[in-house]
Amino acid sequence: MRILRGIGMAFLFMLPCNSSLFAQSKPIKFGTELKFEQTTRGNKAKGQPINWTNVNTDPDTWRVDKDLLICKGKPIGVMRSEKLYENFILQVEWKHMEAGGNSGVFVWSDAKPGTENRLPGGVEVQMLELDWVNQNITNGEKPPIAYVHGELFGVGGVQTVPDNPRGERSKSVENRCKGKGEWNSYTVVCVDGTIKLSVNGKYVNGISKSTVKKGYLCLESEGAEIHFRNLKITEL
Repeated sequence: MRILRGIGMAFLFMLPCNSSLFAQSKPIKFGTELKFEQTTRGNKAKGQPINWTNVNTDPDTWRVDKDLLICKGKPIGVMRSEKLYENFILQVEWKHMEAGGNSGVFVWSDAKPGTENRLPGGVEVQMLELDWVNQNITNGEKPPIAYVHGELFGVGGVQTVPDNPRGERSKSVENRCKGKGEWNSYTVVCVDGTIKLSVNGKYVNGISKSTVKKGYLCLESEGAEIHFRNLKITEL
């Protein structure tokens, strides 16, 4: 028995010193969850806090400061909701703190990061800062802002039918996002494989016939500091 215990301790010391191995030890509480019937009773239901688990980023990548969730953007990766969601409305406000910042939220996700891109499968709801198009000019051509803002697309083998096709992705029909340091509001309605996205009060994009219709929510860390607030999930 002592020999086995000694082997076990030796194995632990041989493990690489990677902080993400221990990143899931303490869930982060951020946002609220409501059942749809709670919104129709005429009372002010407070809902339940949502627990999030750090999947493959550092312990200090995410932190809560009063009503804000702050993501420093490094390393690339995600944190996921504790539970899986199927039919729901997601409301969230976000703002980038750096020009050209990149982030997003994955719905119906498997929360299993890829080995190279470190991001999971699911349907991504894109969150890009306005200067991203100026920083990603290809062959002398600047991508139209509306194409990359609020895009919806399947990741990790997930297939969808875009409302407004840009290849396999669905582009926003209008850019309504504000730049760094300014709050943006997303409402994402997810029902039976169909997603509709409202940006700052107007529906501008959607997909249908997603090959996945249930999964985790994942918030994305992708290189730049981003803040989130007022996240609410209403289960349908």
